[in-house]
Amino acid sequence: MKPAELAAVRSDLLTPAGEMFASLPRSDQRRWGETYLRGLMLDGRRKSIEPMAVRLPDGDEQCLEQFVNQSPWEWEPVRERLARRMIAPLVVIVDDTGLLKAGRCSVGVARQYSSTLGKVGSRQIGVSLSAASESGSCPLDWRLFLPQAWDEDAERRAKADLPADECHRPKWRLTLEMLGELVAWGVEVPAVVADGIGVGIDPLWWTPEDRGPEVPERESRWARPSHPTRPSSAPRRSASCAAAASRRARSHVISASRRSRCATGCGRRRPTQASVRA
Repeated sequence: MKPAELAAVRSDLLTPAGEMFASLPRSDQRRWGETYLRGLMLDGRRKSIEPMAVRLPDGDEQCLEQFVNQSPWEWEPVRERLARRMIAPLVVIVDDTGLLKAGRCSVGVARQYSSTLGKVGSRQIGVSLSAASESGSCPLDWRLFLPQAWDEDAERRAKADLPADECHRPKWRLTLEMLGELVAWGVEVPAVVADGIGVGIDPLWWTPEDRGPEVPERESRWARPSHPTRPSSAPRRSASCAAAASRRARSHVISASRRSRCATGCGRRRPTQASVRA
């Protein structure tokens, strides 16, 4: 949006911003949260703090930096309010996104394949759930994927201030955690589709019964967990999320690779709906 357009709708933005940041304990945090949102909505190639502060008429780089990086506030209630306010999904899309990174110390950065760019490179990978309907799409929840190499690199973990209980989890486990969060937040999940190549679930079903993710025997490269929890050495909080997801879910996660053969058996290959990105 251009500055004049944003100024015209600023009063309309105050109510949803106030609702989303209502859980923040201090008024200055809520103020800079709303300012940060306006910075994201303004036109501009870079949406980092410094250029946003320059573009905003009331921007203050130090205050915005403090709000994003140092000010203590719980992000979970904010994300819950955002997800509940978004469009009612006809389907929830699971996907991964690669973010190009040149350094070594950004959390999760590694040489890894990204379906976004279609090749291996130094990047971070995010796994997301997005709601899609006839009116549009929007993100609901997301996780930063942590490669296994980070579990064994104490120096980088210390530099990135990575919590000790944060460890590598496969993308399908991150997916189950997020689905569990949506259910706990009261967000309806009618159906779920996933990119089987990028997310790495080829295929995985999320069933209402408390049986955990089921993988057909023919897909021998995927382990079959006996229960939707992390390994015993992993933090407990993800286990409770996954268990809640499998108990309360009403739908299935149906994933497929980006291409499949025609149902007629003609041998031609075509994209499936599961490969559609949000």
